[in-house]
This record gives sequence, C-alpha cells and structure tokens, in this order.
Amino acid sequence: MENIRNFCIVAHIDHGKSTLADRLLELTGAIEKRKMKDQLLDTMDLERERGITIKLQPVRMNYCLAGQDYMLNLIDTPGHVDFSYEVSRSLAAVEGAILLVDATKGVQAQTLANLYLAQQQGLTIVPAINKIDLPGAQVEMVEGEIKELLGQETEIYKISGKEGTGVEELLQAVITKVPSPKMDKAKPFRSLVFDSNYDSYKGVLAYVRVFDGQIKRGDKITFMASGARVEVIEAGIFTPALKSTDKLSAGEIGYIATGLKEVALCRVGDTIVHWPAAAGLASLPGYKEPKPMVFASFYPAVLEKQEAQDYNLLRDALGKLKLSDAALVFEPESSDALGRGFKCGFLGMLHLEIVSERLRREYNLELIVTTPSVVYQIRKRNGEELTIYSPQQLPDPSHIDEVREPWVKLEVISPSEYLGVVMKLLQSVGGAYLDTQYLGTQRVVISYEAPLREIIVDFYDKLKSATSGYASMGYELIGWREDDLVRLDILVAQEPVEAFARIIPRHKAAGEGRMVVEKLKELLPPQMFAVAIQAAVGGKIVAREDLAARRKDVTAKLYGGDVTRKNKLLDKQRKGKKKMRDRGSVNIPQEVFLKVLKK
Repeated sequence: MENIRNFCIVAHIDHGKSTLADRLLELTGAIEKRKMKDQLLDTMDLERERGITIKLQPVRMNYCLAGQDYMLNLIDTPGHVDFSYEVSRSLAAVEGAILLVDATKGVQAQTLANLYLAQQQGLTIVPAINKIDLPGAQVEMVEGEIKELLGQETEIYKISGKEGTGVEELLQAVITKVPSPKMDKAKPFRSLVFDSNYDSYKGVLAYVRVFDGQIKRGDKITFMASGARVEVIEAGIFTPALKSTDKLSAGEIGYIATGLKEVALCRVGDTIVHWPAAAGLASLPGYKEPKPMVFASFYPAVLEKQEAQDYNLLRDALGKLKLSDAALVFEPESSDALGRGFKCGFLGMLHLEIVSERLRREYNLELIVTTPSVVYQIRKRNGEELTIYSPQQLPDPSHIDEVREPWVKLEVISPSEYLGVVMKLLQSVGGAYLDTQYLGTQRVVISYEAPLREIIVDFYDKLKSATSGYASMGYELIGWREDDLVRLDILVAQEPVEAFARIIPRHKAAGEGRMVVEKLKELLPPQMFAVAIQAAVGGKIVAREDLAARRKDVTAKLYGGDVTRKNKLLDKQRKGKKKMRDRGSVNIPQEVFLKVLKK
C-alpha cells in the first residue's frame, strides 16, 4: 500500500488534460505503441469531435522509480463548468491532483473552481504549466499567477503534453509528493462508488475506490444507501479497458460487476460493504448529488401515425443514456401542440446540448426541444410550498405570495483591457457586483451574483464574442431569492400556445413579448382569416401583431356596371372572413416551433 498513488488531472477546458494522460500512458507502457491514439481516454465520438472530455475515465499504470514499483491510479476529468460534478466525484476517490494550466491562456475560471474543490477535499496539489512549446507561451506570467494562488514557495513543473517534455519529471513529482492511501486491510470492507456504468452482460458496473478491507468474486455485498444486496460477479481494474483481477484491496481503484439491472440502485456516492455488514459500520463521506437546475422538454418530431412508436423510442433512449449519466433526470409530459414527450433536467446548456446530440446520433431521433427554463420555488397565499419546472405549472397570480428563483455566484476571468465591456454585459443580467481582483498585471477576476435564468441560455456566447474569445467563466449555486416574476403567454387566434410560454421578470415582459409576436408574424403561414398574435401577462395584453388573411380577388369576374355590384361581393367576403375568424383555429407547423424556440 505504501507504493499506491491515486491522483487526478484537473484544469480548465482545453488546457491539455487528455493529451497529458496520453503521454503518461505511453511513458508507463500501459498502452502498446501500435494501439496508441490521441485522446485515448475520450471514448465517445462527441468527445473526440469537440475536443472535450465529458465523462471521467479511470486508468491504472505501473512505474518504477529508484528500484521501487509504484501502482498509479489516474482519473482524467472534464473541464467544462457543466461537468464539475464529474470532477467532484474524482476528487472524493484520490489523494492528489495535478493542476494543469495552459501557458498561452493562464489561469481560467474552471482552474480556480477545480482548485477550490481540490483544496476543500484536502488534496495535495502538484501544479504544472502545459504547452510551453507553443510560440505564444507566456510561462513567466502564468508562473506568477499560479504562485499568487498557491504561495510563492510552490514548485511549478513546466511541460509539453504534446511533445512529452518534462512529463516524466512531473510523474516522479506525483510519486514523491502525493501521499499513499491511509487505509487498513484488516478492517471490514468499505468502498465509495464514484461513478457507474451499464454492461449488457455484467449489469451495473460500480466504479469504486476501496477504503478498507478487500473484495473478490463471489462475495455478498450491500449498498448502504439503496439497500440493494447482490453477489459480486467480477472485480477488476481499468487498463483503461476492463481487466478482471483476483481481488481489490484497500487503497485501490477499480470496478465491481454487480449484475444489477437498475442503475438507480447503485447511486454515486453510496458506500458498499460486505453482507451481512459488520456492526456499527458507518457510511463513507460521499459528496453532493448533482441537482439538475436547467429544464427543457424533448418531443419526437414525427408524423401522427408514428407518434406512439417514436415516443417509445425516445423513452428507451433516455433510459439508456441515464445508465451512464447520473445527472440526467426525465419524466413524461404531454402538450396539446407537440404531443407526448419528456420533461428533462440538466446541469447546464452544454449538458443539454450533449444529451440532445447523442439522442440524434446514437438513436436516430429527430427532436423538438422547448425553451430551457430553470426550477422555481412558489409560496402560495395559503402557505403551501411548490417547486415548478415549467411555466405551465405556475399557479394563478392571485394565489401566489412569492416566487423564488436560483441565483449563482459568477466568476469571470478576462484580460484587463476588456474590463469595461464585461462589466456592461454583467449589468445587463440584472445581478449584483461583488468585487474585482487582479491576477498579475494583465488579467482580472470579476465576481458577480446573478439569476441563473440569465446565465443558462446565451450568456457564455455573448461573453466570448464581447472579449474576442479571451474571457472564461465559472459559476456555483448560492441559493434562492425572491423576484417579481410573471408568466408570459403567447396567444394565437385567442388560444394560448403552451410551448411558447416562459417565466420572466415583469419589467421585461413587454419587450420580450413584442420580440416573440414579431417573429411569429414572420414565420406563420397566412390563414384564410385574419389572425391576432398576442403576448399576455395574467390576462393583460402587452404586445400584438396581426397576420392578414389570405384573400381571393372576388371582383375579378366583374367587367363593368354599377359600383354597388363590387361592394356587394366585397361585403359578402368580409362577412365570411368574420365568421371564419370566430370559428376557425390555427394549426402551427412544427418548423415554426423549432425556429421560434431556437431564438
């Protein structure tokens, strides 16, 4: 056990974590040269195409230093703010972390967020500056930024993950600085579940870090939180492929094949012990379950005769994705306009984008995705508390005492010359300024509090375009606050359209409503009668546009005579249009929904 080292790599998105992991696998001989490829630990096609890590990936390596053989367990983690829950999982299973910083970009928002997470867990931090081989590398400036965060005495390693420069020295530093696990093999078996996956032959695979005792095939185990009891089908390690072993002992990272058919029984953060459990055995401190804060509805975009079939396909596809993504939640719902579908919960907009893209690619599903919204807490006048996930669930305004929404603390890191435009952008989200700190002489960290609904949709894109792509941001939930929020309804021919409803601040209702009705006027095909397109708040119309009727030239057959003949035909047409307007309904095509919701 003295020669075991458990560590992970944390960094901002695109700072070179997966490339460094590739070099470590090469250096330790974990992968044969002929099998080596870029981003080896990124197994999804989407991860390779986008160049980002979505799922954490463990791997075991062996290395000899000063005549001693060391067992190294590495976990490669994602860098995007939406997947910080994956990082928190990894940190619960290790003793040390390599903090990687890009030499051309310096310390970024997720660098700080992941560093704070690692420090809260009490991990040993080994800082490294990556991409020193690039022409735009500013090694001295980045070194100064890291020393401001970790102290002036900190030893910082300078490496190139692509070229392999300095990687061996970094690996040796991990061995000498990261402590070995403090465990006891003699104690009863306890392990922490830090991730799970599903195998069609072996059932649920629990990715575990063994803290005490040991486990082998055939042992009877129980999950302390869910109460599930199973017999171990197989125990093994990641090489990074699954490799069966005789047993897993204290301090090691590996997997347990449980044979379970429901991933819900193998909860991330749960503690696994032998069955029957030893008396007085306590659960291991896990970490917080990810709570979805962004909700959107998925509907299959299909012909009516295929609706039931595509709904079932969507349900099965979401169920399969849930097996490998603990943060995804979904429940069935139906809409008059869009048919049957599912209300889904996500950690953020990238998470939503990844899930919808995987449904399209892996399951060939064409989807309609509604406008993303956040979760709200309602207190009614009779004292009843509600949690709502969509505008349709908002009660009548006369019954509401207060509406609370989630707020986040934003940290934006930007070059100092963009400070003015960043502040202007932050003021537009209607939050509260906290403070500004300087990282060296050229970069600033701006702290701001803002409502989550303003951040989730397009704030990140606006920030990138305002700062020529140089700024980065991270956020964390800080609580719930009351605001004067109302439901904006869109009515087409006096009928409310559920899919277009949204919850917004009262002072923004008129502007938002005007924008939607103008867009609808452009997109809706003309009907046989005049159609009123209105935006309403609690029965009060705040914006309106009229879509003119399609008209036939009823006077075309006249060839002269008295004007009263012409007026008689026009009057007859007018009465007919009025009758149609009173009785007619508008069928909105699905492509119109898609175009409006994208905006």
